[in-house]
Amino acid sequence: MDDYKLLLGSHVSMNSPDFYEGSVKEALSYGSNVFMFYTGAPQNTYRKPLSELKIQEGRKLIKEAGIDESKIIVHAPYIINGANKSREDLFDLSIKVIGSELERTAGFGCKILVLHPGAHVSQGYDVAIDNLAECLDIVLSKDNSDVKIALETMAGKGTEIGITFEQIKAIIDKCKYKDRLGVCLDTCHISDAGYDVHDVDGVLKEFDRIIGLDRLLVVHLNDSKNIRGAHKDRHENMGYGYIGYETMYKYAHHPLLNGIPKVLETPYINEKPPYKQEIEMLKSGKYIEGWREKFF
Repeated sequence: MDDYKLLLGSHVSMNSPDFYEGSVKEALSYGSNVFMFYTGAPQNTYRKPLSELKIQEGRKLIKEAGIDESKIIVHAPYIINGANKSREDLFDLSIKVIGSELERTAGFGCKILVLHPGAHVSQGYDVAIDNLAECLDIVLSKDNSDVKIALETMAGKGTEIGITFEQIKAIIDKCKYKDRLGVCLDTCHISDAGYDVHDVDGVLKEFDRIIGLDRLLVVHLNDSKNIRGAHKDRHENMGYGYIGYETMYKYAHHPLLNGIPKVLETPYINEKPPYKQEIEMLKSGKYIEGWREKFF
């Protein structure tokens, strides 16, 4: 395929003193041509002003590297829960934080914000789906950016929603602003949720039938520590889990996923990132047995 474009990278950090400039340098050091980052710590809602984050320096490096800025991914903090209205103050906080993250994503020049759908917290899936659709409608009614929200497929731990393609479709269908919504497909999560992740063609056919591949904005390429249907959500390094290198390679290079950014979120090894080695193996098509022990 002459116009084939493998967009492959990983999650990167954003820390002082270099902030976004440092994030871009980190991504480039792994051989990435796309990456994902949080605009602040994922486990809280504190955020530094954009003016302090060396955004222009980072964007300059992105341009020099020939990276398509529109394919760079921002991930929303995972502690918010727009699917739960049992506490109005927390629901309002989710609205505020998602709205702020959309503004911040646009401020980096990025176009995609990945969002965990949340959890029903004993209210049931139907109520939670209604709540999240309401949350997203409120947020998007006030937002003037062109950033899309990519709802992430979840593993089903606890009372998570978004664990089936049907649930993701229901959220989108109930939202007034459907054109602003897409999906992030996580290989570890769908396997843990019960899908046969190794049947790549079957998974993509099912996704297309229920949601539509035109809504697929991001793929999270992760191996899994657990067997299919475990509902655990524990990522593993490539080739060391139940998904394996061959299946991850198929997702990375599948023609139906051409041009869609693929992002690794696999665990650090001895406090060191594995992404340079994993990205190289996914590019080359050559898996190095025992690579983790050899390089780390």
